[in-house]
Amino acid sequence: MSNQWIRYSIMLLCVYVAQFTQAQVREYHLSISEKTVQVTGKPVKKILVNGQLPAPTLTFEEGDEAVIYVHNTLKNQPTSLHWHGLLLPNMMDGVPGLGGFKGIAPQGDFVYRFKVRQTGTYWYHAHSQGQEQDGVYGAFIVYPKSGQVQPEAEKVQQDHVILLSDFHTQSSQRIMANLKQSADYYQNQRETLFDVIKQVKGQGLANTWQDRKMWAQMRMLKTDLSDVTGYTFLMNGFTPTQPWSDSFKIGERIRLRFINASAMSFFDVRIPNLKLTVVSADGQAVKPVTVDEFRFGAGETYDVIVEPVQDHYQIQAESIDRSGFALGELKREGAPTVQWQIPAHRPRALLNMSDMGMDHTDMNHSMPMDHAGMNHDMPMDHAGMNHDMPMDHTDMNHDMPMNPEDMKHDMPNMSAHNMEDMVSEPKLEGWANAGTPKGAKMLQYSDLQALTPQTDTRPASQEIVMVLGGNMERYIWTINGKKYSQATPLKVKYGERVKLTFVNESMMAHPMHLHGMFVQLDNGQSPKNMPSKHTIIVPPGKTVSVLLTADELGDWALHCHLLYHMNAGMMNTLTVAKVDTHVADHSHANTNNVSAPQTSQQGDAHVHH
Repeated sequence: MSNQWIRYSIMLLCVYVAQFTQAQVREYHLSISEKTVQVTGKPVKKILVNGQLPAPTLTFEEGDEAVIYVHNTLKNQPTSLHWHGLLLPNMMDGVPGLGGFKGIAPQGDFVYRFKVRQTGTYWYHAHSQGQEQDGVYGAFIVYPKSGQVQPEAEKVQQDHVILLSDFHTQSSQRIMANLKQSADYYQNQRETLFDVIKQVKGQGLANTWQDRKMWAQMRMLKTDLSDVTGYTFLMNGFTPTQPWSDSFKIGERIRLRFINASAMSFFDVRIPNLKLTVVSADGQAVKPVTVDEFRFGAGETYDVIVEPVQDHYQIQAESIDRSGFALGELKREGAPTVQWQIPAHRPRALLNMSDMGMDHTDMNHSMPMDHAGMNHDMPMDHAGMNHDMPMDHTDMNHDMPMNPEDMKHDMPNMSAHNMEDMVSEPKLEGWANAGTPKGAKMLQYSDLQALTPQTDTRPASQEIVMVLGGNMERYIWTINGKKYSQATPLKVKYGERVKLTFVNESMMAHPMHLHGMFVQLDNGQSPKNMPSKHTIIVPPGKTVSVLLTADELGDWALHCHLLYHMNAGMMNTLTVAKVDTHVADHSHANTNNVSAPQTSQQGDAHVHH
């Protein structure tokens, strides 16, 4: 053996040993089992991790070797754990049927092993049936390496996870069965005569009549902000009547890691009288932006830094359908205890025609709606959107008049002044309207900028358009007109730069999540300043684009993170394959600026080169 070969072998051995001597192996044992809980006072069976709701918070440092032993003690259900937002080998991602992972059989075990390649706020949850809703979810926090210097703007004295979730006394299987029975099964916040009066005041009688005629013909509800109601909203597992609480010292800076681990809920989050400085989105550092509140969807995370100076603060996370709060408290050490009241709800927003990609100029008396942009096989409505069908009021409140003359009859002595007295709350319409007080700042996607410049700013070599829609009569949700079981996997080349455009032709917002990689949100910033995210809200009737670098090999799930939308079909697979050997590896050394892939060039996807 030559001396050169010996030296080369020694060098390889040193590199190999160095990798494992520098990395800290961090192990966890997680047992998934069925337990009885009494979150609302009513005993119900749920599926928990280590008997906890939520599951234990797992903490790591960047560079650690994660070794997580999962024991499935369920008698007749397979299970799985997906590491939401983590960069890892495809088989470790935890989606049954993808990457060679088959799930964890009843009474079976599986060991997840992967190197932790990033820092930030993430979480984990089941990717089997509805187990995520039933209790299998928890926080996954990655801190910088010990001794690593932190940016001055991010130095804090306290660090708290604020994990929000939606608890239901019904099982996920029952909820899905009810939605299949009727998409409106949980719609118990329908409009009343009071809502009609508000609309007449703001738009006039004729416009109100025409608007309501269109909604009735579509058999859709303006109040359909959430598919499922009846939730108790939890903060770190605590109910609004017994909220989560922690203390602070005046002068301390506190990092709050907000995680939306709900199955179906969007939250408007605020801490009255306390500014929130957003420093991270989906675990990726962003340039600090100070706001009064933010909205986020299932699967998203935001880190904010606060500097409390008063004795007490209430953390308020209000569901967008205004059906409840998740609540918590920050309290100065030594301050007297206060008995918090559940806050008054903000006025509920109502969907409007702009949420259908239309405005009032599209309303015409001879043609209630233009369906050219809709998926003709699966119209997004509650009754097939039949143009010839007579007006159906079965979904409307029967106390609400649907004829201008009836309205006049029901309001014979109602002057404009009387109506104004009745309508004391502000008029709210449109999904995006959170009722933010005048002068207060709500975070917008356009506010987000990557903290350090993106390293891959190449223009996309192709654009893939993905249409989000569904059929409400059968409660089916689709991407490009096909549910998951019918879809052709989307294929891209390793290292390819792609633009992915989501076109939402439904009236529900969809938080679209890509596994295994980060996308760069096209939010009006320059390519180098676009923020990296793994979950993107696509509002109703709107189009959102992202850029990605397909730098992780394998089959990755791409789906709506509203659980019942995903389970009803709004999911596909993105396959990243090493097709061309001279495609450069555009892996990013700085994982806080990692781009991610998503594309489609088969099936019904629209591909633009």
